[in-house]
Amino acid sequence: MEKTWWKEAVVYQIYPRSFQDSNGDGVGDIPGIIQRLPHLKELGVDVIWLSPVYQSPNDDNGYDISDYQAIQPEYGTMADAEALFAKAHELGLKVMMDLVVNHTSDEHRWFEESRKSKDNPYRDYYIWKDPVDGKEPNNWASDFGGPAWEYDETTGQYYLHIFSKKQPDLNWDNPKVRQEIYDMMNFWLAKGVDGFRMDVINLISKDPAFPDDPDVDYENHSSSMEMVANGPNVHQYLKEMHDQVLSQADIITVGETPGVSTDDAILYTGFDAGELQMVFQFEHAVIDDSKEGLGKWSNERFDLVELKRILSKWQVELHNKAWNSLYWNNHDRPRVVSRFGNDSPEYRELSAKMLATTMHFMQGTPYIFQGEEIAMTNVAFENIEAYRDIDTLNAYRDLVEEQKRLTPETMMEFVHHSSRDNARTPMQWDAAEQAGFTTGEPWLGLNPNYSEINVAAAKENPASIFYYYQQINQLRKNHPIIVYGDYELLNAEDSEVFAYVRHYEDEELVIINNFTDQTIKREYDVPADAKVLIANYSDDLGTTLRPYESKVYHIKKEG
Repeated sequence: MEKTWWKEAVVYQIYPRSFQDSNGDGVGDIPGIIQRLPHLKELGVDVIWLSPVYQSPNDDNGYDISDYQAIQPEYGTMADAEALFAKAHELGLKVMMDLVVNHTSDEHRWFEESRKSKDNPYRDYYIWKDPVDGKEPNNWASDFGGPAWEYDETTGQYYLHIFSKKQPDLNWDNPKVRQEIYDMMNFWLAKGVDGFRMDVINLISKDPAFPDDPDVDYENHSSSMEMVANGPNVHQYLKEMHDQVLSQADIITVGETPGVSTDDAILYTGFDAGELQMVFQFEHAVIDDSKEGLGKWSNERFDLVELKRILSKWQVELHNKAWNSLYWNNHDRPRVVSRFGNDSPEYRELSAKMLATTMHFMQGTPYIFQGEEIAMTNVAFENIEAYRDIDTLNAYRDLVEEQKRLTPETMMEFVHHSSRDNARTPMQWDAAEQAGFTTGEPWLGLNPNYSEINVAAAKENPASIFYYYQQINQLRKNHPIIVYGDYELLNAEDSEVFAYVRHYEDEELVIINNFTDQTIKREYDVPADAKVLIANYSDDLGTTLRPYESKVYHIKKEG
């Protein structure tokens, strides 16, 4: 397997709106990110992934872009962005930009032109269809609820939007669209960007027949995203993008790809595919989705045996063929310590360290989401009015107010468990008013626990989760086995412990993680002289595993 810097890197995702506000308007910004770069350097990450900072009406918090080559004014200016790239590079950090090119905002100049008339030069930049029997062209459902088609009075046609109606899908079958996108990407590379995280990139090619979705269910808030995933020309277009843009520089690329199998992922990221370097898959990320057909809206607890099966499948089936991305958290997922760990005061840090060990010692490039390094938790705002996420607000309207399928109380339980706003509450820097995030009124409420859970407190405690992540990041640089070793799951049916082995040359790592709040006994084949590389308890009791105990043994083989 070829060794490359992006396989060895650790990526840190910044959600700019919630990271650091520098001017008191309650919204995070680029000068605020610059201010906090030393924190990221101290943590030991290598790449910063910025969620979108482009000009946007903010229907979907910046994932609805109205100008790809301008900075959203509330985040700063192009000069601020250039200063960020320069300062990051000065500190030895790379910057990966979010690339959102399945769709634009309906306020993008292209779409404003496109909707003017059927013969407008920009008409074919988007997907327009005639009504069928006076209704939508097919039955596809938007990921944000309701039909995926919006009728436009001006020309009497519908346009496709897999997400919000203010996010019309681009027509990638139009070579002019593709060229516009490649030119834009090269614009950012010329500015000093070091890579791209590509939003829902496997949705860009649609079946030209536009068949109905046999599984559509508007009432149950289903989505037709999988109907448009991995379409007929997606690989052709990504190879073209690779040839014209990605291969021209030594950059990092990762595609967000809902609905992919391991076979699909190898087509996108195989070492000889000529497309992307890695993808974000979602199998483990949707493991606690509703069993009642309500999509992600549930408060169900995951099953560890199933989690182990999924993560192990991706480790084994991509090995020596393609590269994994490793993540628990991002801007679309609830906080990992609340979801897969235990966010009680007694166990929050222990379980957060255990989860970090579980994920970061697998093969792949790890991604840390802002606040994960201090084990920020889910938030439980009392009422729906406190939430800002369009997906959450739409689901509440559909399931509670219109369909009356859930009581407000039950839906709020589900929101507390599943809302994207769990990940988007402002970064908790210190115990001062507004957590050091802003001097104004934050755009989204703070988690009230910021007075106890914050960066300043974590850095004052040598045993904190912050220093644990720092230690893991350093170990990754010192031990190639963490990056390149193969993977073997131990005791697949054990519903309490996630243990696995990594092998590389003459070394082994045995990684043991107790996912329970109980003291239990387990025996593994670990020689007496094995060294504990990292652990979340200060002593080793051998076969006894305390609540959420996590440890990694390093074994050097003879001869």
